Amino acid sequence: MTSTENTIQTGTWRVALQHTEGVEIPFLMEAEEKDGKTVLYLVNGEERILVDDIQQQDDSVKIGLHIFDADLIAKVDGDKMSGRFVKNDTATPYAVPFTAERGNENRFAANPAPATYDFNGKWDVVFADKEGSSYKAIGVFEQKDTYVTGTFLTETGDYRYLEGQVSGNELKLSTFDGNHAYLFTAKPEGDSTLTGDFYAGMNGYESWTAKRNPNAELASADTLTYLKPGYESLSFTFPNLQGEQVSLSDDKYKGKVVIVQLLGTWCPNCLDETQFLVPYYNKNKDRGMEIIGLGFERSPEFEKAAARLQKMKDRLDINYDLLVAGVSDKEAAAKALPALNHVMSFPTTIFIGRDGKVRKIHTGFSGPGTGKYYEEFVADFNKTMDQLLAEK
Repeated sequence: MTSTENTIQTGTWRVALQHTEGVEIPFLMEAEEKDGKTVLYLVNGEERILVDDIQQQDDSVKIGLHIFDADLIAKVDGDKMSGRFVKNDTATPYAVPFTAERGNENRFAANPAPATYDFNGKWDVVFADKEGSSYKAIGVFEQKDTYVTGTFLTETGDYRYLEGQVSGNELKLSTFDGNHAYLFTAKPEGDSTLTGDFYAGMNGYESWTAKRNPNAELASADTLTYLKPGYESLSFTFPNLQGEQVSLSDDKYKGKVVIVQLLGTWCPNCLDETQFLVPYYNKNKDRGMEIIGLGFERSPEFEKAAARLQKMKDRLDINYDLLVAGVSDKEAAAKALPALNHVMSFPTTIFIGRDGKVRKIHTGFSGPGTGKYYEEFVADFNKTMDQLLAEK
């Protein structure tokens, strides 16, 4: 950035998004000098997401948010910043006001009250929206004094790295990954029950309740999506990023183990899975395996969808095939792959044996923010692939 005006100074910035319910969704952002230019990192617990697309735009700074079609647009005044978080791929205008302060390293209170409740452990959780629809989750929290990290796992994915604090008996956790901004709050009711609020983005809201349960479980991710009766295999043809038609029946895939990954560049769980699959593919492709990523994007226009997938491909160094398969709608994805009973999550991962038959379908993804659940996924994935690759 050439102008000193609007320059983002190095250091830690506390950013507070203004939800329509009147609450702040806070997160931390670190600014550094790298190779002669300013770069930013979105910080969520152990996670640091590099953001290096920072451009001067008239009297403002436009910060492109990683692979997502979203920006932070702000005016910088020394140690202060104000602006809006904008999503560019929504059907209706989406802009969340925010303010930021340099030098404030406290996601929440600088001096929280001593913790009077222990949130450590595993919880059976039910989220409910304003219309009364609900879904199950598992909450896993790790608390040290007033500092707490954790996440929620659902049958369609996880809420990634959450970080926050306990002040007295109140829990607060937040995260910002460049596309989703979340705030979770909760207080205990009795010894083993929590009631709380979940705020998302501009105006999203759900309530949640939880009961402490060290044995809490969700349905197996390998049982939720399956082939309809009468089907043993998949069949599809979609254009690649250059517009050339690619079919699962092409010679390139015959006799190989094939992973079909349903993804979208707008989907943080898909990002997590892709960052796992890329090094796995690079290490194992010579064993006789391929990966095909089927992109379901916000835009129905091929050129725009392909451009989003190309950005993801370049950013993550993806060496396997990416195809433009449709729009980011579960019903549309199910129609694109009519052999499936449904598509309930992005990502969904389909394992195909050397014989061309579907051998396993994994719904959702438990990413690195879930700790041991991620480790269990990796172990199971490796076991499945070793078995399939060993087949003649």
